[in-house]
Amino acid sequence: MSNQPQNTISIQETGEGLYQNEITIGKHRLIAGEPEALGGDDSGPTPMEMAGAALGACTAITLRMYANRKGWPLESISADVTHKKGPCEVCAPNDEETEHKLGLIDIFTRTITLEGPLSPDQRERLMQIANKCPVHKALTGSSCVRTLTGA
Repeated sequence: MSNQPQNTISIQETGEGLYQNEITIGKHRLIAGEPEALGGDDSGPTPMEMAGAALGACTAITLRMYANRKGWPLESISADVTHKKGPCEVCAPNDEETEHKLGLIDIFTRTITLEGPLSPDQRERLMQIANKCPVHKALTGSSCVRTLTGA
């Protein structure tokens, strides 16, 4: 069992916009919604956009931590993430682990830009480390979602 603290993320409909929800994480407040094309009022990012944002932010944080520990000259990191539905083979051609998945899957495409006088070996290692960020692991690995009934 992990020793990491378990934070509760609370989501509540706001009643102010169709499909609009307020997300509370500790002292932070965010709004999620759906675009007009799906019947929402585009009052906030969609949940899948937030998943992409989580992937990009986690990647940048993980790379920064690693580069700082190593003392590498990484000046800045940026990540762009897109999401779409597509056939498994588009994401992972000839990948035996994903062959069992049928139909369309979620495909996140992450473009990482590293600025600074890094050596080719350092850049290659950072690209390997990017796949070790916790959100990347959660999206590509085995996760468990348990659903409980509230009071």
